[in-house]
Amino acid sequence: MKVKELKEMTVEELGQQFEEIKKEQFNLRLQQVSGQLENPARIKELRRTVARIKTIQKQKKVEG
Repeated sequence: MKVKELKEMTVEELGQQFEEIKKEQFNLRLQQVSGQLENPARIKELRRTVARIKTIQKQKKVEG
């Protein structure tokens, strides 16, 4: 997900997106342990998206 898309979201929408990503990360970890993971780069991508979401949430809280 691009930064521009994330910045356009509200704090509530960011929270929902964060929860969805956390669920996907959990499922990917289970797949990795069981040897069924097809795209290992997706884990890294999701980790970075989580960091972006947290950063934007913090910025929005500081702004107002």
